[in-house]
Amino acid sequence: MVLTKTDLAKYPFLKQAAEYIRRLDIKIEDLTEPENPIVLRAEQRLQEAILFANITSLSHNEEIEIPSFPLATLLAAATRDSFIKRRYPLAEAKRIYNLLKTEPAEKLIEISQQFNWKLSITSSPEGFHGFTLYFTDYLRNTSRLRDKKWKLVNRLLVKGNVYLTKPEVARLLAEEVHNYIQKRVEIKEIPELPENMKQIVKKLVQLTTESRGKIKITEAPKNIVIDAFPPCIKTLHNKALSGSHLSHIGRFTLTSFLVNIGMPIENIIDIFRNASDFNERMTRYQVEHIAGERGSRTCYMPPKCETLKTHGVCINPDELCSQIQHPLAYYRRKYKSEIQGK
Repeated sequence: MVLTKTDLAKYPFLKQAAEYIRRLDIKIEDLTEPENPIVLRAEQRLQEAILFANITSLSHNEEIEIPSFPLATLLAAATRDSFIKRRYPLAEAKRIYNLLKTEPAEKLIEISQQFNWKLSITSSPEGFHGFTLYFTDYLRNTSRLRDKKWKLVNRLLVKGNVYLTKPEVARLLAEEVHNYIQKRVEIKEIPELPENMKQIVKKLVQLTTESRGKIKITEAPKNIVIDAFPPCIKTLHNKALSGSHLSHIGRFTLTSFLVNIGMPIENIIDIFRNASDFNERMTRYQVEHIAGERGSRTCYMPPKCETLKTHGVCINPDELCSQIQHPLAYYRRKYKSEIQGK
């Protein structure tokens, strides 16, 4: 299958896109003029990633869209901000997943060649119609996926090949792209940037600082005081908002804590949306179960501090932590001092 310029604009990580950019012969010193469209689009990509953990818009000009991707990757690396360097690969992976799952099977095969996958269209004796992927490629891209369905023991495996549906292939390709971009934003040696790009880097770091503060304010009801969270909950809360993986005990602790201080279920679900393997149906079920709206109808309490220490969830304890034995006790005491201090 021949990939078009439109394909390269949608999937600018492809080798064909890199070759296309080489033919354009664009140098970084050519991008210093004010309002350069490639630079503006690269900045827009990063702004959307920071604010929404997704990239929704798409320039209709391939000569802008294609080169804006490597420039955005370079600018993300240049910020040296860990939040941006996590957020940008995640946002691009989400965008790519939403596109890939609508593509014909032949195009998925073509795109998979970027990563030397052993991917084939197939049918199984059991009547399964879809794809097979060699197990080493499968394992490499499921290491971060926590849903039990991705465990190799739960898959149909024949002669080293794992059977997959098209959405599953799209999901694993998006994971491969995530890892590909992640490596590139972690480069140590950043080339000297022209002044206009240095200013963009500063703006992006500032936007990150400001947006994280706004997220904390807007995602919680007015009667919930984020500053009163104990250190362990603050850490879990920030990791969830940034899309970082939380352990099972970490997710349970954060969710049960938020339920018990009165945060609405919809707000709690939204906190987990940035996770790369976010599943709304499963997340809703788990949150509602912890809140006592499903199953035994028991509203679960968060673990005691002693339990959190045992599981390594107690992080950066402060002076007040030494005086209490439960995260909710910390919150009630700190909440009073925060309210009285205003």
